[in-house]
Amino acid sequence: MNTPEYISIIENIKSEIKAAQYRAALHVNADMLLLYYDIGCVINEHKAWGNKFIDNLAADIRVAFPESKGYSVRNLKYMAKFAVRFPDRRIVQEVLAQITWYHNIALMDKVRTVEEHIWYANATAHNAWSRNVLVHQIESGLYQRQVLADKVTNFECRLPSPQSELAAQTLKDPYIFDFIPFREDMLERDIEQALVRDVTKLLLELGTGFAFLGNQYHLNVGGDDFYIDLLFYNLNLRCYVVIELKTGEFKPEYAGKLNFYLSAVDGILKKEQDNPSIGLLLCKSKNKVVAEYSLKDISKPIGVSEYKVTSSLPDELEKQLPSVEDIRQRIK
Repeated sequence: MNTPEYISIIENIKSEIKAAQYRAALHVNADMLLLYYDIGCVINEHKAWGNKFIDNLAADIRVAFPESKGYSVRNLKYMAKFAVRFPDRRIVQEVLAQITWYHNIALMDKVRTVEEHIWYANATAHNAWSRNVLVHQIESGLYQRQVLADKVTNFECRLPSPQSELAAQTLKDPYIFDFIPFREDMLERDIEQALVRDVTKLLLELGTGFAFLGNQYHLNVGGDDFYIDLLFYNLNLRCYVVIELKTGEFKPEYAGKLNFYLSAVDGILKKEQDNPSIGLLLCKSKNKVVAEYSLKDISKPIGVSEYKVTSSLPDELEKQLPSVEDIRQRIK
């Protein structure tokens, strides 16, 4: 049978099966995490017995359940750490059970606070990040750049709620483009082309919901030609997002030009069901006060963020490397 009605029935059944499989997998994962949490609580209650207790526990579990994995000494120690970090069992059940044990191990290794752990757990569940993607987001400081960043925007007074809050949450400062091969003499067009060449990584850095529409996107306004550096549509915000790249420090005139582009996009591309378009100025650096004054009376919603094409070295590693002066002395 190949009728439209039959095809619709099959598609509905397949969707139901997939949803049931997902719910079952989530249920199994939740049960396992709660078991690990409870074991961690027991270990912590008897921590006065010393490391031998964990060693003996791992050995006895292995004898009783030879085919079961996940009860090594190392994993049992993670269970104890897990229970210490989250005294409230409900958080484990409602939030952390949305992601795998290996995601939680990565978070225990790489983040220090409970708040950050929970934020990354929610983000992982929402975006379906693999463990490797999660680690990348942690190492790029996503929480600090998206949650703790002191952002410069006029979203609050130019966008209706809740779009203004969602737009502010979407914004980062700075953006990390460390997948771009860095050169000192890079021009704006060089950076733009490098971003487009690896658009998958660009979309990952921008965040969830972004669809790439083009670079040097052509607009004809009153017979004159204009070209937008990067144009996106955000499915969560339900609006166009115009991005302009600048290799130097932010200047007030950049906001005026982007304001014009947003007016043109709203007039030419925006449909009735779309929300007002949003602009993002990505600059190598910015004076926060200058940026705030520049956006104060701009009519369109605009955010200003910095970007980095290479991540800075950790302080420990930077101290171990010779300075430029040391290298020059050695050459002499």
